[in-house]
Amino acid sequence: MALPTLSGVARLVDDPELRFTPSGKPVADVRLAFNARRLNPTTNQWEDGDTFFVRGSAWELHAENIAESLAKGMEVMVSGELRTERWEKDGVKHERPALMIRSIGPTLAYATAKVTKAAPGQNGAQGGTQPRGQAQQGRPQQSRPTQPPADDPWAIDNARGHSDEPPF
Repeated sequence: MALPTLSGVARLVDDPELRFTPSGKPVADVRLAFNARRLNPTTNQWEDGDTFFVRGSAWELHAENIAESLAKGMEVMVSGELRTERWEKDGVKHERPALMIRSIGPTLAYATAKVTKAAPGQNGAQGGTQPRGQAQQGRPQQSRPTQPPADDPWAIDNARGHSDEPPF
């Protein structure tokens, strides 16, 4: 039987935490809050409903891209499989819901985003690599590359007569 899938809009409670396993695989942990808001027909005011908090995790390049691209407070669309994490500490058994993130990105309802495809060997969207073992500090990097990648079919090359038209 497959695990249940959760898809929806959430907010990041904290900045993503990027860590590495002993074998060097990156893992991003993301705390998410799903909040139900509804319009009260009597008062015509928006009211907060229940909130579901869940810890999500992603692995490898996906984890590195999340750590570089997302920050606390951002509204995101997220999809993944729900599961239960279980552990024992000081003889007491604990469990909590967790989300294995398959897809996550900023919502564009009240924000804009610039998407850059990560090239093989890079750890994120804005180019440059970060040494392994060091967590992302503060906000995502905001600098832009000065030249588009050589294999970018959307790049404009006026010297060779390319236009602004899509390549299809």
